[in-house]
Amino acid sequence: MPRNFLIDTDTASDDAVALLIANHAPGIHIEAITTVAGNVPIEKATQNALYVQDLCAKSIPVYQGAAKPILRPLETAQFFHGHDGLGDVGLPLSGRTPTAGNPIDAIIDAAKKHSGSLELITLGPLTNIAIALLKAPEIAGMIKHCFVMGGVGQGPGNMTTLAEFNFWVDPEAAKIVFESAIPITMIGWDIAWKYTHFNEKDAQSLRNINTDHAHFAVDIQKASMDFVEKNGEERAFNLPDPIAVAIALDPEIITHSIHTNVAILCHDDDSRGMTVVDHINLKPDAKKIEVVLEASREKFLKILEFSLGKTH
Repeated sequence: MPRNFLIDTDTASDDAVALLIANHAPGIHIEAITTVAGNVPIEKATQNALYVQDLCAKSIPVYQGAAKPILRPLETAQFFHGHDGLGDVGLPLSGRTPTAGNPIDAIIDAAKKHSGSLELITLGPLTNIAIALLKAPEIAGMIKHCFVMGGVGQGPGNMTTLAEFNFWVDPEAAKIVFESAIPITMIGWDIAWKYTHFNEKDAQSLRNINTDHAHFAVDIQKASMDFVEKNGEERAFNLPDPIAVAIALDPEIITHSIHTNVAILCHDDDSRGMTVVDHINLKPDAKKIEVVLEASREKFLKILEFSLGKTH
């Protein structure tokens, strides 16, 4: 039987590559894709997700989700991913129609339909999942697992010194999800910068796969590469969302993790969105989050290259 997934995404340049991987993964069924405001405003996140589905020639329902965090105004990462979220390289990212219906109900219905077998992959702020839990708390016991790209297992964040972007955007949502009964694997920003760093030589190797998907995956990193270069760093990009999807598909990519307590801070100061990971008190009797600390770049690359080698 195929594994049943629901993917929640604030579709920008790394999310788009993650969706390519998921669309071409063997042995899985994607029940739905829900979009959330984060990297870009909700309308852009939705259009970008629909564009990727067209690129993959896949007719998976795409629901337009939350337009802002639960309690806070939306702050995007368009300064990094480009105004359109996909690198501002001139793609036709408008005019597509999302699936009719309430995205929160779609999450709840999927959890009930596949009770005990639905797996979530979250690539953006956790707003949609938190709202679904507030509306139907019982689904926490129906969801088999949630693979979360967010937070930091160890080291600095990418939005502030202490916080990763997704949790910084909506820390209240992250807190709700992490305090729920859903089993969670957290793939933090630190995993991305350790194992998914692609310099220009690496990017050219991906482009040399020479499919429309490979060209797309590299082209849409332009704005992020421009950003890091202007800030005095090596021209390069990272792929946090793709490695999160890859780990969901093949947990053997994880080479070291801990099951521990994780707190999400919701203060209005420099600690906003910080993941406080307990690296000391590893008692076996408490609610635990699996925090990924090390991963195999080689195994990740195999999955990435397989998906980029596909073409419709």
